[in-house]
Amino acid sequence: MKKILAVVGVISALLLTGCSQVGAAATIGDTKITQATVQASVDAILAARKGVDTSQMQIETGEALNRAQLRFHLITQLLREVGKELTITVTKAEIDTRRQSILTQVGGEASLPNALVGAGIAPNDLDQYIEAITYSDKITQAITASGVAQDQVSAEIQKLVVAKAKELGVTVNPRYGTWDAENADLVAADAASSAATPATK
Repeated sequence: MKKILAVVGVISALLLTGCSQVGAAATIGDTKITQATVQASVDAILAARKGVDTSQMQIETGEALNRAQLRFHLITQLLREVGKELTITVTKAEIDTRRQSILTQVGGEASLPNALVGAGIAPNDLDQYIEAITYSDKITQAITASGVAQDQVSAEIQKLVVAKAKELGVTVNPRYGTWDAENADLVAADAASSAATPATK
């Protein structure tokens, strides 16, 4: 369930700046990810946690949870755009099939809420999560089929995603943090500032 985290690591050169559109958490080209969309994911995760024992889980809260959910929506859209360029599609049938596979892996429908809470995925975002990892897998397959060595696949995916992000233009609302290009992550603004300006002794 954590495979999407691997995708985060390939977007190291993305540059996200302040977003000027009111109500937007981020934009990718003409596509707007609204603050309401991000908040719906956050609210669904918080609601799901009420029915699960989270005492042994490492879960995100507050601003970190907001950033994680915006990151999820950003990555999904970027993978869709790269897939479009490579004429790769993900069908509802493929999503449904993979969903059944996930249900089997986690031990059935009754175990799904616990698995989703542990993975930080909102129940209403499961299909989108499956779509994202399916795009990732298909892009990987396409790159491998083109003759790229296995140890170079991640670097090639990075190039594709970065190029597509630059082509479309990506912005993020500062309330969600700042893009840390060094670590390929959406981080708190103060963390980015500290990284950019090392403390002097």
